[in-house]
Amino acid sequence: MTPLAPPMALIAELTHRCPLQCSYCSNPLHLDAARNELQTRDWKNVLTEAARLGVLQIHFSGGEPMARPDLVELVAHASASGLYINLITSGVLLTDAMMSPLLSAGIDHIQVSFQDTQETSADRFGGYHCGHAKKLEAARRIRESGLPLTANFVIHKQNAARIREMLALGEELGAQRIEIAHTQYYGWALLNRKALLPSRAQLALVTEAVIDAQARLSGRITIDYVVPDYYAERPKACMGGWGNRFIVIAPSGKALPCHAAESIPGMVFPSVRDTTLGEIWTASDAFRKYRGTGWMPVTCRNCDRREIDWGGCRCQALALAGDAGATDPACSLSPHHHVMHEAIAAATDAALDLIPRRPGLLPAQGA
Repeated sequence: MTPLAPPMALIAELTHRCPLQCSYCSNPLHLDAARNELQTRDWKNVLTEAARLGVLQIHFSGGEPMARPDLVELVAHASASGLYINLITSGVLLTDAMMSPLLSAGIDHIQVSFQDTQETSADRFGGYHCGHAKKLEAARRIRESGLPLTANFVIHKQNAARIREMLALGEELGAQRIEIAHTQYYGWALLNRKALLPSRAQLALVTEAVIDAQARLSGRITIDYVVPDYYAERPKACMGGWGNRFIVIAPSGKALPCHAAESIPGMVFPSVRDTTLGEIWTASDAFRKYRGTGWMPVTCRNCDRREIDWGGCRCQALALAGDAGATDPACSLSPHHHVMHEAIAAATDAALDLIPRRPGLLPAQGA
């Protein structure tokens, strides 16, 4: 048996707090309260253990990681531990006063998310007044500091028409990488799917624009792009495969194989408060549950892509097929593949009203 490799990266979801209210957020509908978050010393222990385990990269995420007053201290500890540090942020809190301490602490890379290119539309999606302007300022600060910048644009039916403007903005900002990220339908995004899922014509428009830009900017800017699952014939290797490459630590300290894993009922996820990162990665039932190929249904086990896509996404299988152990409905060989087409049809001409990422606005159970 091949020895289990250490995780390539650890995603530290420092907090679920966020000044934005994006309706496509993949955070869980029931957010971790600030009072239940790991303390600074706990996160430092996690970072130290990650480095010892062989993790190479740390991605500080959230929510909005800059809502944590100890972010600079955690960046410094990660740097001292030899980890490559990426900050995934909305950018609205990245002021001049914050930029200098982050640089001194050893930050390596910053990714800024954008809701749109038009200020009015962007601020509406983010639910944050003047948010787009603050993001542009943050991107300028990052580039002026000499740090590499990734500009992330989340695509959905209400902004897909401006794909070429997004690519142009990323180029104008001096980004080294542009992510054209179709909405991932988990958490709040799944709740708002009808108002967000693009049409086939919109997908074609986005894909054409990305292919053109990739050819034009080759060697200058990397452009990441993946066709959304709802239009795919084969699933993606979610998180590089369950328990294969990534480990996610939720604000409360639960260790997860992917962002949405807590949506799977009946599973118990270990906490870094009680168990070492190494034990979690190598021995926990949660990480072993869907690792490898032994768990796969016959359709997946007999597929020559079984060690390429690793069966796709377990959370998507649960959400759309009702069984986390089923073949991902994104696969055309899945008996549940039809639910993808049904979702696309249901989104056609659907109302564009959105439920913002605010727990108080959740619909009543069963509504």
